[in-house]
Amino acid sequence: MLRYGVAIWAVTLAIAMSVPFAYSLLVAEPSVGKTLFLPGETTHGHYQIELKCSACHVAGGGVNNDSCRDCHQALKEYDTHPAKKFRDPTNAHRLEKIDARECVTCHREHEPHNTSEMGVTLPTNYCVYCHDEIAKSRPSHAKFEFNTCTASGCHNYHDNTALYEDFLFKHVGEPDVLDDPHVPPLTHDVDPAKRVSEPDAPQQVKFNETLASDWRETAHAASGVNCNGCHQQKLDDVQGPQWHDQVAIETCEKCHQNEHDGFVQGMHGMRLAVGLPPMTVGAARLPMKADAAHRQLSCVSCHDDHRFDTRYAAVDACLKCHDDQHSLAYKSSSHYELWLAEEAGAAAAGTGVSCATCHMPRVEKDRKVVVEHNQNATLQPSEGMVRTACMNCHGLQFSLDSLADPQQIPNCFATKPSVHVESLEMAKEWFEAKEREKEARKKK
Repeated sequence: MLRYGVAIWAVTLAIAMSVPFAYSLLVAEPSVGKTLFLPGETTHGHYQIELKCSACHVAGGGVNNDSCRDCHQALKEYDTHPAKKFRDPTNAHRLEKIDARECVTCHREHEPHNTSEMGVTLPTNYCVYCHDEIAKSRPSHAKFEFNTCTASGCHNYHDNTALYEDFLFKHVGEPDVLDDPHVPPLTHDVDPAKRVSEPDAPQQVKFNETLASDWRETAHAASGVNCNGCHQQKLDDVQGPQWHDQVAIETCEKCHQNEHDGFVQGMHGMRLAVGLPPMTVGAARLPMKADAAHRQLSCVSCHDDHRFDTRYAAVDACLKCHDDQHSLAYKSSSHYELWLAEEAGAAAAGTGVSCATCHMPRVEKDRKVVVEHNQNATLQPSEGMVRTACMNCHGLQFSLDSLADPQQIPNCFATKPSVHVESLEMAKEWFEAKEREKEARKKK
């Protein structure tokens, strides 16, 4: 009877201790103390949200695909290996080797000793699980090892939009620099009839004329967006709209939905997407300027409030924080020379190349050309940059060669690439062989 009582006491104590522990991990507000419970270092892609355990983990500590899809939803538009492919009964035999239905099969967090590029925790030859006989259908691949499948310019597991054979073949023979290199013009929804010029701030709000002068030159004034449009905010259901000197990101979102959605998916704003305080420059893992460490990242971090100078945001805003070799080399590159020429009016609009030209490229969404504020979309895999950035100015071969050359990152693409990607030649040979086979069949 005594043993039974001791057992009950032990179970009760264990439950009593585990409840607050679980609550602190999954429910309570993030705190520095949570780092004590991290089972290992988190990846570059997730370290910002590591204190929001519930962003990835469900009750009990597991991770389901929904947690991944909430942040990586953009993948579904072009995913070469969507989970639904492996739910197809005809692919059931493949699951015996690798369960590709689950994100964590390939991407396990808190395992730095096993983690390679893009957070992959499988051996680098993981393609062999399903493609072990590829040389039979593609003799050109017989010379390649399986640990080279994802080499730059060859294949990616998810995003192959710049690497499909049809696309490669279509762009064979393009020059290094296109005849008319430029980025597409942005869509501007400005109605001149809505322009305002006199601030409508309440009388008790004091501001200097410089702010008003800056505002008059913006698209906000040209579109009829006055002081109250941003500063009069309703933050809860109890109180009506009140004046706030600091403008919340939710206010920007009302008019700039595309930009907001991209921002909270990228490295600059991903903490906001899971309810954490804004990212600070000092918390970054990349080299940053020491005097910028205290800065929090929001819309006005780059778009200086009341001026909203997009030209400033495209270069100077980046370099006031970023202090890595790639960023520092930019001003020694031909890209920067093109940017200065456009700024001086010596070159046509859209021909300059800023930091944002490549890392926050102009893309088409909802039949409008907007700036992609999710810089993750072009960082990894690097081929994600090809169609949206590189090919506005360069041929596909030159683009893939440049991205495959590791020296181009530290020198900010200041020189011609020293690496040659064979993918376009292989695609050309493939289609030409198919055409010869087709002609041979006609002659029979």
